Amino acid sequence: MKRSRYTDEQIIGILREHEAGAKTAELCRKHGMSEATFYAWKAKFGGMDVADAKRLKALEEENAKLKRLLAEAMLDQAALKDLLSRKLVTPAVRREAVAHLVKTHRMSERRACSVIGVDRSTIRYRSHRPDDVELRVRLRALAGERRRFGYRRLHVLLRREGHVVNRKKTQRLYREEGLSVRKRRGRKRATGTRVPPLTVAVPNARWSVDFVHDQFAQGRRFRIFNVIGDVTKECLAAVVDTSISGCRVARELTTLIGRRGKPGLIVSDHGTEFTSNAMLSWSEEACLLWHFIAPGKPMQNGICEAFNSKMRDELLNETLFFGLDHARSAVARWVADYNETRPHSALGYQTPADYAAHLTAMGDRLHATEPLRRSPIAPSGQLRQFHPRTPAATG
Repeated sequence: MKRSRYTDEQIIGILREHEAGAKTAELCRKHGMSEATFYAWKAKFGGMDVADAKRLKALEEENAKLKRLLAEAMLDQAALKDLLSRKLVTPAVRREAVAHLVKTHRMSERRACSVIGVDRSTIRYRSHRPDDVELRVRLRALAGERRRFGYRRLHVLLRREGHVVNRKKTQRLYREEGLSVRKRRGRKRATGTRVPPLTVAVPNARWSVDFVHDQFAQGRRFRIFNVIGDVTKECLAAVVDTSISGCRVARELTTLIGRRGKPGLIVSDHGTEFTSNAMLSWSEEACLLWHFIAPGKPMQNGICEAFNSKMRDELLNETLFFGLDHARSAVARWVADYNETRPHSALGYQTPADYAAHLTAMGDRLHATEPLRRSPIAPSGQLRQFHPRTPAATG
């Protein structure tokens, strides 16, 4: 409000002179003011004394101050409502919020900082961190090649290529580049008693077998018979065909045993291929210990289930198969990459082939009772001895 050069006493005195009979024009010429100003004073202060005029002026100033405070409070409330959808946690987000208030609500930087509750030095700080352009480009390239890999496995691949970088920095760049892997479905949590670990960590101590189903581009379905080494996490075999019977399973296992040696135990579910007469006869002739998991408990065969999940997530859901030859070549390439290149979290991010070579090199130094370092893989409860049933008579 513009300050008047006339005091309250002077204004009241001029009005008293007019009431005493002085003419308006003479009063204005005498005191150096316009007639409009005189009539405004008369409308405002007519009939008042000096105390009343001072009281009225104080009330006007108080009213203007209250209006200003109310307007500021309403502006602050509108600004806070505008920021309700944002989580003001990191300094970068707070800088963006202050810039938004300054631009949208015409606030000063000082006032915007007071509304948010942040120090101005935080807002004015400019990071001197390098851009890491080359590392970001390589990280995006690896994420494009391995679209279902998270930042931990990508970090291992970067370290293999010679990029000496902290894991947290890899995670930050991974998040800033928007490379997070979206989960396709909710994960089912295991319930009940956890499975005890395997007692002997040697190759061929235990194999797990299972089937995975998929279809070609034209709609015809095919199957993949997977054999997993539970200790080394290697994929020992991945047989692709449109139909795989119990006889074919026995033949493939015979070939695998001739190449890798006889396992101490084979674990499977109650699939018809594994409970057929051909498999029962073959396991009895080969003198193999075969264990069937409890019905409805796939996590008792958790190693093979985890491998099947990775195969579906990284290969089957990412590839369109155009025929049996195409499927076999794609599965063979992926299995070779899984065994020799892909880092496995359960093995300390070693590859299954490296871990198998490490166990083989240990030789006699590896004690027979050394426990496996990571996830439990043995069947729950006590091991059930399998007594082969007599094959059903045919004909």
